[in-house]
Amino acid sequence: METSPESLKGEETVYLKRKITLLRAISLTIGTTIGSGIFISPKGVLKNSGNIGLSLAVWLGCGVFSMFGGLCYADLGTTIKKSGGHYTYILETLGPLPAFLRVWAEFILIRPASTAVVSLAFGRYVIEPFFTPCHAPILAVKLISAVGVCLIIALNCSSVSWSANLQTILMCLKLVTITLIVVPGMVALFSGHSENFRDPFDSSSLALDKLPLAFYSGMFAYGGWFFTCYVTEEIINPERNIPITVIMSIVVVTVAYVLTNVSYYTFLTVDEVLESEAVAMSFADIALKGFSAAIPILVALSCFGTVNGGIFASARIFFVASRERQWPRLFAMIHIQRHTPLPALLLMLPLLFLMVSIGDLYGLLNFFSFSRWLFIGLTTLGLIIHRFKYPNLPRPFKVPIFIPIVFTVTCLFIVGMSLYSDPFNTGISCAITLSGIPLYYLMVKKPRAPGRWMAAFNFLTEKLQLLLMVIPQEIKTY
Repeated sequence: METSPESLKGEETVYLKRKITLLRAISLTIGTTIGSGIFISPKGVLKNSGNIGLSLAVWLGCGVFSMFGGLCYADLGTTIKKSGGHYTYILETLGPLPAFLRVWAEFILIRPASTAVVSLAFGRYVIEPFFTPCHAPILAVKLISAVGVCLIIALNCSSVSWSANLQTILMCLKLVTITLIVVPGMVALFSGHSENFRDPFDSSSLALDKLPLAFYSGMFAYGGWFFTCYVTEEIINPERNIPITVIMSIVVVTVAYVLTNVSYYTFLTVDEVLESEAVAMSFADIALKGFSAAIPILVALSCFGTVNGGIFASARIFFVASRERQWPRLFAMIHIQRHTPLPALLLMLPLLFLMVSIGDLYGLLNFFSFSRWLFIGLTTLGLIIHRFKYPNLPRPFKVPIFIPIVFTVTCLFIVGMSLYSDPFNTGISCAITLSGIPLYYLMVKKPRAPGRWMAAFNFLTEKLQLLLMVIPQEIKTY
C-alpha cells in the first residue's frame, strides 16, 4: 500500500514538502521573471529591432506570447502532477530521449548561461557606482557575481522556507524599482516630453533579419513564467494555484515591462540606450537625480532574486531526472535535516563559475536561448500530442487547442530563424544539445560502462551520500 505525505504528517519523514503557497508561487514567478532582463534587455531588443516603435511592439508581443506559453504550461502542470517542468512534460509526452536532452541542455548550457547573464548584471550594478563615471573592471564584476551565486546556493541548501521568503521580499522590492522608473516617465510624457516618439517606426534603422534576436532578448526578460511548474509537488493546491499564478504574474510583468520601456525612451534617445551598459542607471542619472544612487542597489537586489528563483527551480529538474533514473542517483537525494535537494544544488556550481568567467552578456544570451526555446516549443508540441493521445484524461485547466498550436509554431520558427541570424552562437548551442544523444545511448538507455567503473562510481556515490548527509525521498509526492 502506497504511503501518502498526509498519513505521515508530523513525522520526520524526508521528502520535499508542500511549502509553496499562492503568494510564494506568485513571488517565485514574478520575482524570477523581473530580474536583469528589463534593465539590460532594452538595449538588445532595440539593437535587433531597429527602432523605438518596433521595440515596444516586441515587448508587448513577448508578453502575449508568454501568456500563451504560460496557459499551456498551466494545462500541463495541472494534468501531470510531477515537478520538473519542461523535463517532466517532455518525458511524459514525447519520450525519454528528448527528455534526457532537455536535462542535459539544462545542466551544460541553459542554467549556467542564463544564471551567468543575470549574475553578471548583479555584479555590474553592485560595483559600477564605485567607479562612476568610468566602467567597473570586468574582473571585479565577475568576482562579485561569483560571490552572489555562492550565497544563493548556500541559502537554497539551508532552507526551502528561507529561499521562498527571501523571494517574496525581493519581489516587493522589484515592484518598487519598476514604480520608481515608470512614474517619472509617465509624468514627463503626459507633460509633453514626447520628442523621442515623433518617428517611432523609423525605417532607416529597421532590421527585420535580426528580429528573432530581438525576441530572444525580450523573451529572456520574460523568462520566468514557467518556473512554477518546476516545483509542482511543493505547491499547495496546484490545480488552483498554478493557473492563478501564471495568469496574474504574466499580466503584471507585461504591463510593468511596456511602461518601463516607455519611461526609458521618454528620457533617453535611441543612441543613448544603445551606448549604455546599464540602461536603468543611465535613466536614473537623468530622471532620478535625487534617488539615482538607490537604483543600482534595487536593480542588484532584483537580479539577486532572479538568480535565487532560477536556482531554486532548476535544482528540481536534476532531482526529478535522477528520480526517473536518467541522471546519477545521488542527485535525487535530500538532506536529512534541512529537507533540501542539496546535491542537485551543488551540481550547478562548477559550470556557473565557468559561464561567469566567460562574461559576454549578449553572446551568452543568444548562446542558451536556442536550446531553451527549442525545448519549450517541444513541450507544447507534446501537449498537442498528449491531447490527441489521451482525449478523455481529466484536465483541471484546459486551454483551447489553437493556443498550443500557435505557440509551438512560433517557437520553432523563432528557433529556426535564429540559426540564420546568429549561426555561430546558436550553432554551438545546437551542437552541445545534440551531444547528449550518444551520452544517452551509452549511459542511460543501455549502460555500457565497464563493471569496474560502475563499482567505483557507486562507491563514490555512497561516500558523498554520507558526507552530505542525504538520502532518497522516503515517500511518493505525486
